[in-house]
Formats: sequence, C-alpha cells, structure tokens
Amino acid sequence: MGATPRPRAPRCRLCLAILLAILALLLLYLSARSLGALSGCESGAQFCMPEQLPFQVRPGQGWPESPQWEEPSCLGPRGMLGRMMGPFRASLNPKGDVELSQYLAGWRELIKFLSPLGSIFAFATSEASTKVADLEARVHSPDAAHYTSLAAMTAWERQAGLLEGRGAAPPHSGSRTLLLLHRALRWSQLCLHGVATGEFGGPDAGEQCSDAYRKALGPHHPWLIRQAASVAFRAFPGRARILELTCPGTKETAARAALARAAGTLEDVYNRTQSLLAERSLLHLA
Repeated sequence: MGATPRPRAPRCRLCLAILLAILALLLLYLSARSLGALSGCESGAQFCMPEQLPFQVRPGQGWPESPQWEEPSCLGPRGMLGRMMGPFRASLNPKGDVELSQYLAGWRELIKFLSPLGSIFAFATSEASTKVADLEARVHSPDAAHYTSLAAMTAWERQAGLLEGRGAAPPHSGSRTLLLLHRALRWSQLCLHGVATGEFGGPDAGEQCSDAYRKALGPHHPWLIRQAASVAFRAFPGRARILELTCPGTKETAARAALARAAGTLEDVYNRTQSLLAERSLLHLA
C-alpha cells in the first residue's frame, strides 16, 4: 500500500508562527543569537571599539542647575531613580572593575523602572530577570569567590574553558549572560536619554526609543521583527507619562534633568563594562 499523504498544515499555524515571531520582539535585545554585533562592530569582526555613546549629560550641561535648583525626591535614596542609580554607581569600584553584586542590584531596580512603561517591555524585563537570577545564583554559589567582579569572573571562566566555543550550544557561562545584560543596558540608556533630552514639541518618547532601536538593534534583525517593532513602539507611553512615573509631582524640566542624570549613570556603567569586555575580546562571545 502506498504511504498516506500527510495533511497540509492548517493556515492558522502560519498565523500562530507570525504571532510568535512578533512576540519574539519583546525578547530581542536579550537574544544571544540575534544580537551578535550590538557593539556597533561588523558581525564576525575580531576586535573593535564601538562608537562613543551620543550623550554626556552632567551637571552644567543640558539644563544648567542654578543654586536654587532643588534635587527632585526621585533622585533620593527612596526615589525610583535614586534606588536604581545607587547600586549601579557602587558597582564601579576604584580599581576600574565592576562589582557583580551591585551591578545586579542596579539591574533589579532598572527592571522595576521599565516594567510599567508598556507591553513592549513585558517579556523583555521577564527575560532580564531570568538573566539576573542566573548571575545571582553564581554570586552566591560555592564558586562565589570567582564571581565577585567582572574581571574575576571572566578570568576564572576562561581558565575553566567556559569561554571557548560558539555555534549552536556554547558552554553556559556567567560571562555570556552578563554580555546579554550589557547589551540590554545600552538600549535602555539610549532610550531613556532620548526621553530626557528630546526637544520640547519634537518627537515623542515612542519615536525616540524607536529610533534608538533602529540604530542599535534594527540592522541585526529580520524584516518581520523590524516591522513588528515599528508597530509596537506606536503604543509606547508619551513623554509626559514616563516623566510622571519617573518623578511624581515634579515639573517637567526638573524630571527631564533627573532622568538625564540617571541615563548618565547607566552610561558610566556601560562604558566601564564595554572597556573590560573589549580588553578581554569578549564583545562577540554571544
């Protein structure tokens, strides 16, 4: 008897595949496969330093702070931005390294900050939480002595052979996990800086963050994902709403200055981490 022909897959399966591809957008900036060249270098390059980040917001720049300027409570130790900035600043130790426990604590606060900003962050922040939990488990594992800082971690994992091999199933390592968080941090800081410094009456927050996506991530994603991103950013909260969530009860100019300062802190952490990874030729590890 001849083989019975297999029935054709229902058309709804194609619809489901497209839907899943769109949902994959929400994980785009933490995907080890898709983000191989997020540093700004061409894929497969042996080594390069990425372009300098396009902002340097510090006191005296952007919106000058007059002697009468009162720091918003959101920058204080109990404020949303203050809780995020504190551990990230503490992660930058005087020896030029990055302390992992403080870095991860900063990420926990960043996730809390991003979560209310719309559905586009829902799955992304969930994935970030998984990455943070993975590294926290290493920081508190029997091998904790090797996971005190970025330099200590990468040195030990290289010696243990965990940084060798790429392809379909490279060895699971803390260094790869941190690289994915590092890439996500760049997109976050570009987005937040755009919200903080966008011209009055100019492009709104969704357009600012969408532009950051097109510059940093879009070139590395297939057409379907780029189109899905374009649609998703249309539902992004407006600048006024983000500033209200960031610094409740604060005037827009002061809230913008506070958010710009927070973006500057993320920039400092990103630049320190970028330098350490570049020195160790680990920017293309994942």
